[in-house]
Amino acid sequence: MTPPTSFQPPVSAAPTSEPRTGGRFARLPLLAGRSFIPLGLFARLPLAMLTMGALTLVTAVAGSYAVGGASAGAVGIGSALGAPILGALADRLGQRPVLVFAAIFNTVAVVALILAAYLIPGGQDMATAVPVLAASFVAGASCPQVGPLARVRWMALTSRGGREANTADLDTALSYESTADELAFVLGPALVGILASLIAPWLPLALAAALTITLVPAFATHPTHHAVVRTPARTAAGSAQEMRRDALTARQRIGTVAAVALPVLAMVCMGTFFGSTQTSLSSFSASFAGSELAGLLYAVMGLGSAAAALSVAYWPRRFTVNARWLVCAALMAGLAVLLLLPSTALPMILVLLVLGVPVGPLMVTVFAVGALVAPAGKLGTVMTALASGIVAGMALGSSIAGRLAQDHGYSAALLVPVCAAAALFLLGAAAAVVLPRRKTTAPAQVAGGSCRSVG
Repeated sequence: MTPPTSFQPPVSAAPTSEPRTGGRFARLPLLAGRSFIPLGLFARLPLAMLTMGALTLVTAVAGSYAVGGASAGAVGIGSALGAPILGALADRLGQRPVLVFAAIFNTVAVVALILAAYLIPGGQDMATAVPVLAASFVAGASCPQVGPLARVRWMALTSRGGREANTADLDTALSYESTADELAFVLGPALVGILASLIAPWLPLALAAALTITLVPAFATHPTHHAVVRTPARTAAGSAQEMRRDALTARQRIGTVAAVALPVLAMVCMGTFFGSTQTSLSSFSASFAGSELAGLLYAVMGLGSAAAALSVAYWPRRFTVNARWLVCAALMAGLAVLLLLPSTALPMILVLLVLGVPVGPLMVTVFAVGALVAPAGKLGTVMTALASGIVAGMALGSSIAGRLAQDHGYSAALLVPVCAAAALFLLGAAAAVVLPRRKTTAPAQVAGGSCRSVG
């Protein structure tokens, strides 16, 4: 029997008005089904656990922070490079086969990483750690991109009905997704720390592998995958006609590349902000307590960001994504300067709590811009590229802030998140010039495997 080509939401999802109870977020289970939200949340946990899990395991077994750090770095590099490839394959082949294959392959890679860690001869020699680094890279590159591909599904599901209803539902879904990411990246490292310290350093990665092989296939085969129609391959008969129809002038090509590059660069800056803040907080907390306090401090900003991201669903439609980008980035840059003031934990907690307020909405906004400017048939590629930008930026920010903290102290390191936030504002200003108004006021339309803005 031929599978359906589109996902039909429950009958109760048909009305475009808000439900009487639960507000706009009550619409999401009606659009995607009740099981999709918890499934998408917990299926992204392995990605949130992988970097910290590799760092913890390899450091504990090898007895070397250098090898452990290199392993975590290999995971990050692998994820940054592999995510857009998985996204492009999902655009072409469909999400279900790509996610199922990635789940199986990644589970094998994570198990191989655990085995390689315990087989390092001598432990502290980088030359002998090549198997661990290779397994770490493959584990990162093959990690299923549940979060970005869940966003693609929401964009498809919210492209039905009236224009205003689409915009409201899409903002609500993207707000939820950013909150889910924040919660996952707070809960994931916390699970790693608890399980590794109380039971065994290999257990967090083993749990990540178990979650991957069980939850990711369930997410892959959830009926919502039918809503995203894959990009058809060119046929020999139609290729010439399609090439003529889709031909772009050099100016249009440059405009398309610039439009996509801006949100990707913004996510690199966002990742730089995250990575440098986390590293700076480690140096800050070590100056009066212990570096382990940094995780709790960083979680405060994450929780504030997650709560604020939910509010975007209720922002007025007149507040365009260009304006949101500029306002949130300006607030973020201004509040980031306050990081330079505290010298004890309590004032820093207050600063981080306030600083998280513009962070979540800005992430929602940049993902929305990425959805609106994605070329036809490349939505999965763009969404995963945005996620890769965060990973690459975190590695960059951690590296720069770590060097500054080592040589000049945590105050110098805290200048990095300030600069990253300022760069986000400059990119927002560039986006206001480069991106046409029609692309930043209309909802995404996903049909035939494409995401098109409605002018």
